Amino acid sequence: MKSRNLAIIPARSGSKGLKDKNIKLLNGKPLLAYAIDAARDSGIFDEIFVSTDSELYARIAKECGAEVPFLRSAKTATDTASSWDVVKETIYCYGQMGKNFDMVTLLQPTTPLRTAEDILRAYEIYQKGSTNAVVSVCEVDHSPLWCNTLPKDHSMANFIRKEVQALSRQQLENYYRINGAIYMFQVNYFLRSDCIYDNNCFAYIMSKERSIDIDDAFDFKLAEAFINITRES
Repeated sequence: MKSRNLAIIPARSGSKGLKDKNIKLLNGKPLLAYAIDAARDSGIFDEIFVSTDSELYARIAKECGAEVPFLRSAKTATDTASSWDVVKETIYCYGQMGKNFDMVTLLQPTTPLRTAEDILRAYEIYQKGSTNAVVSVCEVDHSPLWCNTLPKDHSMANFIRKEVQALSRQQLENYYRINGAIYMFQVNYFLRSDCIYDNNCFAYIMSKERSIDIDDAFDFKLAEAFINITRES
């Protein structure tokens, strides 16, 4: 039986770091449209849903090709509500409409350089064996082994462990961070799990360039620059 797949794009209004960033025009296109386009072009989703608390955002999302059959509740529209709260509410509300899904993929609109190919490659991992979830990551710019907290007097004593000091940059292990672009998981696994990372969850590694996460005006300009470079090359 074919898996029924749902893409959820969370787009709450009222961003503090960058006003209305989820609908702000990035190279002439609303930010949330990049996630919608990537989801549609991947061809793996039965429905692409934008979760928002705003009628304006809902209208823009529909114009961009997404479905918005309901708005977020007041409970999940706060800045303290987690993305997982949004996913649970979405699964429940669709269930009340008689629509049930086997797999859900959360695509944050703030990672606009994620592509349909990224989603498809993550889906290939998801379809292997007993995989319950796939989460996108990228390599960090600087090793956390060269980071530490500072005391009040800013002393650098013991800032870096002695065994680390003896290593060159090339000898350090590679570290990765969750980049927020793709969270793909079985619905049943998600609903019964306290943490999606614990049991048969695997990483999909994305490039750092496609992992730009927009939080403020600088990030927005950086993403815009990369889009222009890609178009010119």
